[in-house]
Amino acid sequence: MAMTDPLDPIRRAPREIPFVVGQLGQSLDGRIATLSGESRWINKDCALDHVHRVRAAVDAVIVGVGTVVADDPMLNVRRVPGRHPARVVIDPSGRMPASARCLADDGCRRIVVRSAGSAAGVELPGGVETLRVALGDGAMAPGAIIEALWQAGLRSFLVEGGAATVSRFIDGGALDRLHVLVAPFILGSGKPGLSLRPIERLADALRPAAGVHVLPDGDVLFDCDLRSRNTGR
Repeated sequence: MAMTDPLDPIRRAPREIPFVVGQLGQSLDGRIATLSGESRWINKDCALDHVHRVRAAVDAVIVGVGTVVADDPMLNVRRVPGRHPARVVIDPSGRMPASARCLADDGCRRIVVRSAGSAAGVELPGGVETLRVALGDGAMAPGAIIEALWQAGLRSFLVEGGAATVSRFIDGGALDRLHVLVAPFILGSGKPGLSLRPIERLADALRPAAGVHVLPDGDVLFDCDLRSRNTGR
């Protein structure tokens, strides 16, 4: 069992290149919500504390617009001491609600990433920045999103949700680390977590080096180094 702090790689990351961490919370059988969509709270308090610690350690937290529409998260740091990160919402088609709590003006940067050429969408509150990223094969490439944010002066990132967004960043090779927080219970049905491109052989599976941390209240954190992954893809 690893005893090092899983935030150490974030703190030690070089500032001359982007550093991107993905985060996913799930049940033992890989579910992130019930069939009805209930997901609060699959993970316990220590896992939530960990997520807030990661937020405080990065320059920006990134979510997809679907997470904002479904959960209206604040995306700030409340459960632990630390600074608030910039808040970034990936919103290709401009459906971001102007009333979203993550757009509240609290002195932090708020950025909405939209596809180049998309309609303006709902008018956003004052002070919210808009970045335009070109589409490639009908979607914004995760690497292009990180590059645009890097050019905007941000250096380290937490991709917090939802599962589809985290999955796209993994498939796009845009994550350096992946934190999977597993709660020791079984839902048996419901919305699955990661959904990646299909593979035909076990030899093609991602096999990252991983540190395992049992949290005090029973959840387990897998800290996966995706830059060390053994894959034929």
